[in-house]
Amino acid sequence: MIRYGVNSAKINHIFISHLHGDHYLGLIPLLDSMSLNKRTVPLNLYAPPDLMRVLDTHQAVSKAYYSYPIHFCPTQAEYSELVLDTPTFTVRTLPLAHVRMACTGFLFVEKPMPRKMLGEQIQQYNIPFDQIKDLKNGDDYILPDGTVIPNAELTIANRPPYSYAYCSDTAYTETLIPLIKDTTILYHEATYLKDMQEKAAERGHSTAEQAAQIALKAEVKRLIIGHYSSKYANLTPFVEEARAVFAHSDLAIEGNRYMPL
Repeated sequence: MIRYGVNSAKINHIFISHLHGDHYLGLIPLLDSMSLNKRTVPLNLYAPPDLMRVLDTHQAVSKAYYSYPIHFCPTQAEYSELVLDTPTFTVRTLPLAHVRMACTGFLFVEKPMPRKMLGEQIQQYNIPFDQIKDLKNGDDYILPDGTVIPNAELTIANRPPYSYAYCSDTAYTETLIPLIKDTTILYHEATYLKDMQEKAAERGHSTAEQAAQIALKAEVKRLIIGHYSSKYANLTPFVEEARAVFAHSDLAIEGNRYMPL
């Protein structure tokens, strides 16, 4: 986060998929750092219920004290549920298929944005500033003489809402497909290549090919694969295997930024 200029003070929501160490052990140092920096804004934490036992134990043995409240939302991995609803986006859980461990992904969906005003129309009709919000929300504009100017003449549609599905550790499961249908960007784990498909299934993981199959069947716009096994020194075969099934596939590389296509 420091390397890439991510300001932890701006983080208000943290989502933890499951309680294998590589997915949550960095959380406690982050929470401690926020407290050392005298954070006072509440932090919202979405994670399996047992994570609170870990945090309580840490505070008990280290005498840690947080300078801010933590609002804990326990997740479950049996079905998808809404865990966050803000004015601009929602977050739902995605049940995953990981071995001996309750695990959820998360689906982030933007809400439709207001329409865009046409600047020349504002000038032409001398539209006052306090009317702009209503027009962006679809209202027509009424001139002082009672003439109605249709909204379609004053505004244009904004871009479609973006969505992002984060599917961490999971075996291949088609139960995800209807939940992530038409997602803008899908992150899906790809721990192994297809020649290790049996081992992947045994350990609750997927191959690059399987991740691409999910992307194809869900008709997502872009696939990002990651969580590669450390046995692979060369990652090129991962993206080649995925692209053979789903062309818009890319490797998840730390520090890279991935935009909608």
